[in-house]
Amino acid sequence: MDELIENLKEIGLNSYEAKVYLALLKKYPATGYDVSKRADIPQSRAYDTLKSLEAAHIVTASNAKPVTYVPIKPKELTKRYKRKITSTLDFLEKKLPNVKDNYTEPIMSITGNNSIFKKVIEIINSASKEIFIEIWSQEFKYIEPALFEAYNRGLDIKIVGYDNFKSNFGTVFPHTGGREIEHSLGGKLIYLAADNTEGCFGKITSSKNYESELIWTKNKDIVFLIKEFIVHDMYLIDIAEKFPEQLKYFYGAGMKRLKDKVLGAGGFYKLH
Repeated sequence: MDELIENLKEIGLNSYEAKVYLALLKKYPATGYDVSKRADIPQSRAYDTLKSLEAAHIVTASNAKPVTYVPIKPKELTKRYKRKITSTLDFLEKKLPNVKDNYTEPIMSITGNNSIFKKVIEIINSASKEIFIEIWSQEFKYIEPALFEAYNRGLDIKIVGYDNFKSNFGTVFPHTGGREIEHSLGGKLIYLAADNTEGCFGKITSSKNYESELIWTKNKDIVFLIKEFIVHDMYLIDIAEKFPEQLKYFYGAGMKRLKDKVLGAGGFYKLH
């Protein structure tokens, strides 16, 4: 009986209404006094509850004196609430996606190498059009199968690869100075943008003092910035490959004069 009461409460009846309805199902027609005894509730609450159930068309009252009550059939009750619930769910399914005026996609921090690679692979597996990624060769091996599978699905794969990077698929832009950059930053950066809708960035480190951390988001503005960062690195890498002597002439070895101009001569971050 308790289980029936709890399930009736699940569809919207309160505890007294559930008890009164079940008491009427046992024997009807019945007076309010009879119902209060069978339901084991105060007589005054029995009458109040019968009135609320009558208003909800779950019980009907006679015109005789004393007034007696009859419940609707269980099949009619369940059919009615099934229609109501279905109608409500259809409405919510249609309207809820439009409630997004002030909605901002979440930004989540992920720590630990295993969790980071799991999230990166998850993003790759969910992508359907393109993937832009910037990664070191050592970390690439953990995600290479997922990327290769995405490539075979027809995705456009573009990679900025550090530290003697090699790949047999996708378009690769080999970035020089990987070890120096890793030493300068205390770890290996990773950037990923997929379909302009999902992305992440972070740092993989082997240091005992710092834990690897990745920032994941579906915020399209942040994903746009991640992709822009990767794309601009690709521009610079390709230009550096095509015009090495000209760049050295204008900016000095390692483009020092350009870095000093942008970051200042005493700037901490000098490698990229």
